[in-house]
Amino acid sequence: MTEQRIILEMGSGNSLYREDYTEAACRAVQDALRHSSIVLFKSLGYEHSQMRVQVTIGVQRPDQVDCATVAATLPRGRAEVTAVHGGLNVHDPDNNNTHVIATAAVAAFLPIKAGAWKLSSPNNE
Repeated sequence: MTEQRIILEMGSGNSLYREDYTEAACRAVQDALRHSSIVLFKSLGYEHSQMRVQVTIGVQRPDQVDCATVAATLPRGRAEVTAVHGGLNVHDPDNNNTHVIATAAVAAFLPIKAGAWKLSSPNNE
């Protein structure tokens, strides 16, 4: 049985006033999750516990992201969270504040038996 990616969603989030990289990361993950609906679990009899969820967070200071806190925001699956250099910091010199913008890529994987599914054309050819 091989593991296949079944979904990839992207999102962004921010921390406008607290310069909180974990908060921005959590908001980016939640934004990505709002774009997805995986109906195949019920349709095909998969359990959510079979899903591995791989999250990559891009921020300017990856060492300041609490990956365990981000993982705890995921509602299903076995989460793996990694923070990497990316995202964007925007400094506001008038207010001496830095706005943190995080990006998130959320990929979900399921173990799928080779040959279990076959794509067909609209004409069932």
